[in-house]
Amino acid sequence: MTALVTTIEGHVATLTLSRPDVRNAFNDEVIAELTQAFTDIGNNADVRCVVLAAEGPAFCAGADLNWMRRMADYTRDENLADAGKLAEMLRVIYTCPKPTIARVQGDVYAGGMGLVAACDMVVSVDTANYCLSEVKLGLIPATISPYVIRAMGPRASHRYFLTAERFDAKEAHRIGFVHELVTAEELDAKVAEIAKALCMASPAAVKACKLLVQDVAEQEITPELIADTVAGIADIRASEEGREGVQSFLQKRKPSWLEK
Repeated sequence: MTALVTTIEGHVATLTLSRPDVRNAFNDEVIAELTQAFTDIGNNADVRCVVLAAEGPAFCAGADLNWMRRMADYTRDENLADAGKLAEMLRVIYTCPKPTIARVQGDVYAGGMGLVAACDMVVSVDTANYCLSEVKLGLIPATISPYVIRAMGPRASHRYFLTAERFDAKEAHRIGFVHELVTAEELDAKVAEIAKALCMASPAAVKACKLLVQDVAEQEITPELIADTVAGIADIRASEEGREGVQSFLQKRKPSWLEK
């Protein structure tokens, strides 16, 4: 039985974690499925937005206990190979050329925080709890740290990495880890609203904007960075969709990508 269910409606792909009996915890099989699914969706020209969802009371509880039992006996080389697969999954999600939305319907713990942080946008129910619990097990959230620190900032990371405190959705929203806080009844409508906005935009521009944020974030403002941004706007203005977008605006008509 697959751990991941993929559906595509219109231009929106939804990838749903489907292991509610183990709180959608991941193991090497789930990691492989997520990596492949995001790779495939990223190459699908018809898809303009990806929603990462889950079934059951928890969004993702981190590592599967059976997987952790196996890891307990791993050598360092085996741990390196294993962590490398998790790191590759997170990289593939983060660099997916399609914009991604995490639809958080329940609790998020440990490695699950990495899944959420690797997505571009996060919509969470107001009843969800969050926790970076690794230090309680004598571990550190190393592999997920590049994404979690980008999502919540170093100051909040200092606290929650070190204390392993559980914090609620309101706090997750306050520190910027979550973009939208809604009731369970409002969750699907808010996700659909954001997905619609993403599908209304130029696919090429959205892809370029995602790269722009990743390239510019926290960079020192140097002449080289400024030159890169100048080249970026020149390239997109001269592109097919860039020209079409400006022309359609001036001509007061819909751009071609809304007619597909």
